[in-house]
Amino acid sequence: MLDKLKQLGQLKALQDSMKSEKFIVEKEGFKIVMNGNLQVEEVIINPELPAEQQNQIIKDCINEAITKAQKGMAQKLQGMNLGF
Repeated sequence: MLDKLKQLGQLKALQDSMKSEKFIVEKEGFKIVMNGNLQVEEVIINPELPAEQQNQIIKDCINEAITKAQKGMAQKLQGMNLGF
């Protein structure tokens, strides 16, 4: 029972540390900053591009930032040896 409580504490600490992680993707003058909770914190766009191209690049940047965040969380979980 105490081991499970310890594991829960470790998971909570991991969750808290991920909040402060930043995942940044930059493409063609666009920049997306996402935190470990998968919340977008900053969006910078390139107004020189046509709207259709802007929409696609923003979508690509957000998807890439989510993938980076998920991989970062997975790596941290692997290193914790929680024994689930």
